[in-house]
Amino acid sequence: MATLIHHVRWLHPGRGLFHGSLLIEGTRIACIDPGAKQLAAVPNLVQVDGQGQLLTPGLIDVHTHGIGPHLYERSPEDLVQGTAFVASHGVTCLLPTLYRLREAGILNHLARLAQALEQVSTVCCPGFHLEGPFLALPGAGADTLPGDIKRLKDLYAACGGKVAAMSVSPDTPGIVPVIEWLAGHKVVPFLTHTRASVEETQKAIAAGARHATHFYDVFPLPAEADPGVRPAGAVETILAFPGVSVDFIADGVHVHPMAIRAALAAKGPRKVVLITDSAIGAGLPEGTYDTPWGFPVHVKPGDGARIADPKHPSFRGLAGSALTMEVGMQNLLQWLDLPAHHTWALGTANPARLLGLQRKGTIRVGADADLVLWDDKLHAQKTWVGGRLVYEAPGIIPGIVPGSATRPSPGSRHGSRSHSPAVQQEPIHGRV
Repeated sequence: MATLIHHVRWLHPGRGLFHGSLLIEGTRIACIDPGAKQLAAVPNLVQVDGQGQLLTPGLIDVHTHGIGPHLYERSPEDLVQGTAFVASHGVTCLLPTLYRLREAGILNHLARLAQALEQVSTVCCPGFHLEGPFLALPGAGADTLPGDIKRLKDLYAACGGKVAAMSVSPDTPGIVPVIEWLAGHKVVPFLTHTRASVEETQKAIAAGARHATHFYDVFPLPAEADPGVRPAGAVETILAFPGVSVDFIADGVHVHPMAIRAALAAKGPRKVVLITDSAIGAGLPEGTYDTPWGFPVHVKPGDGARIADPKHPSFRGLAGSALTMEVGMQNLLQWLDLPAHHTWALGTANPARLLGLQRKGTIRVGADADLVLWDDKLHAQKTWVGGRLVYEAPGIIPGIVPGSATRPSPGSRHGSRSHSPAVQQEPIHGRV
């Protein structure tokens, strides 16, 4: 099947915004701005009129525990049903993140989840992200075990090798061999949940760690040894190493926007990544929702998911994020003083580069056709994964026009615009 998406403003992350059309054949982008003669040779062509809207690569979330009422690690059903929702938020690729990894029967449970991963069809899942169990600080209840290569191999085998990332702490005893094993098996080690010293963090980076997740969150300073002297630790060391990237929960609650701007000043726009760290409640309207953790959470737009325990009504601590990726992108476009094509890279090209997904997070010939068409409020209107339309918002953008509809002229800007060159870069700043 071939699809022509025409009359769009398409965004190349890190490079700019362009006007024109894209031809999708099979699972990939076959041509940008194809001519009439080329289109005439394509059988059964389906056309989509983008009506001048923004087309970007799909968003990629490398740290997400769930969405809506679903927690990915709870059951195979939650994994399959939850991932079916993300296309409506413009997500075309994600790492289901698993948290409780030392419970009884965990290896059999992981094997069932790995089998369920094969059933996921509306989003690309390169593998799981295991947040733990080799962490130094529990955060909101994470496992804190010393490094153990045998346990690591057992977890990896139970997942059928479908592990793309693992979060570890530099100050966990015995962690260096774990990081080396992960790097040697093409599993990206994420640093987090840590009060590590400069020296401990340097050793983790030397062993192969190249990324820090939910940066600043559960990254407390080392203990103050000399009153009045601010100690340096994992945060300062990670910021000082150019080859180490970082990611942020961009909900305005977990991290102040200025902290993200500071990391961008240190790292540049290619080494900062948007995540959600979402759990139950993400994408839901304000309300109180049950969880498998023994307490409900209250979700409110612009806030995180907060514990709503009737036994302790005064405690309103965070229980994960209620963020969805398109809202995180809306926030970044408002907060950051960057050209918008650089800001979009935080949710597309940068996570793809982090995971080594060379055909994702970009719009170019040969890239995977993971694409999202957005309205002017940055709500997903159509989402394609591997060239297949997996989501369409009802009643906003006119539907697909099959086959023999009038084909756009080569070089046309479409609509009421003149037949000027189809690809023109427009520097854009702030919100698109």
